[in-house]
Formats: sequence, C-alpha cells, structure tokens
Amino acid sequence: MSTNLKVTLGALAVALVAVLGVVLVNRATSPQPSAAVDAAVRADSHRLSTAPDGKVTVVEFLDFECESCLAAYPHVEKLRAEYADRITYAVRYFPIESHPNAFNAAHAAEAAARQDKFEEMYVKLFDNAQAWGHNQQSQTATFEQYAQELGLDMAEFRADVASPEVKARVQSDFTDGQALGVQGTPTFFINGEKFTGDPTYDGLKAAVDELLAQ
Repeated sequence: MSTNLKVTLGALAVALVAVLGVVLVNRATSPQPSAAVDAAVRADSHRLSTAPDGKVTVVEFLDFECESCLAAYPHVEKLRAEYADRITYAVRYFPIESHPNAFNAAHAAEAAARQDKFEEMYVKLFDNAQAWGHNQQSQTATFEQYAQELGLDMAEFRADVASPEVKARVQSDFTDGQALGVQGTPTFFINGEKFTGDPTYDGLKAAVDELLAQ
C-alpha cells in the first residue's frame, strides 16, 4: 500500500470518527419528546383527563384571576369535552403577583385537590370569577363557601390552605413555569412544546389534531 493511500485512508478514518462524535453528542444533548413533556408536566400535576396512549399532552399554566385565562376557559372546556380521554390535559399554577387573590385561589384549588376535588374547584373558581376576581379584599370566605358547596371537610380545607405544603406545591408549579419560559397566563404546552397560536378552541384543536394524526 502506497504512503499516499495510507495517509488518505487515515484522514478518512479520522473524519469518520469526528462525524460520529458529533452525531452522538447531538443525540445526547438534544431534548427528546418524552423529556420535554416531563419538564412541562410532573407526576403530581393535576390532570383533568388522561389519554391511555399518552400520544398528546396539553399543559396549561394558569392564574385563576387572570382575565385572559377566563377568556380561554370556555375554549378549553369545549376542547376537553370533545377529546375527553383522547388527550391528557393538565393544569399547573402560575399565580401572578399583581392579582390580589391569585395565590389564595391557587391555594384553595390545591386544598380541594387534597380531598380529590380539584376539578370541581377549578370549575367553581372560573365559573364565578366575575364575582370574586380583581377584588382587593381577601376572598378567603368566598373560597370557603365554594369548599362547603363541594362538601369538603372544612377543618381540613382551612388547614391545607394555610399549610406550608400547599404553599410549596403552588410555588413548585410557578418555578417550573419560569424555567420553561412562562411569562404570562395562560401559557400552553403541547407535547412539551410551547404553543404560540391563539388560545382558542380552533387554535388548540388544530394543534391537537395534527399530533393525533401522526
């Protein structure tokens, strides 16, 4: 074998190793779909529906006192009604500091969740948001009324609302949202990707349908 041929083959081998190295690094560092979904929804996140096949997961970071969240709420409910268990729909807390009762509302929802009534409280808070929202006075008594209407153990509910565990749970969602780039509400993630379209029934439906068709 000539010296020139040996040099050429050696150079090709080095180039091949370099290319393989780049491919392996990219595969190792590129986020996989499942990892992206895991970042947007945790094992303890509240799911309003669960798809057995896990094909499509929609996550909403919301503030119960947010007017835009309230505007999106009927669109979300229509989507949930249509797709039922064909999609996983998860809700995460992102209370905004400037909303006087956003944290109280999130704590009320989480306290209800600890008695397996998250969805019922979620509906109560949004259905009645015009009555309690953007009120400078504390709405603790209002949320307690909702809890009573849902048949919750009131001593347990009050203790949970004020507990450090519930506070930490709400803060955990908020911290995850910040890490994911959430800056306002509602912010949606679909299969781990931030949804940038209009948060309407048609906008969300189009994104869901595209993934279900794959």
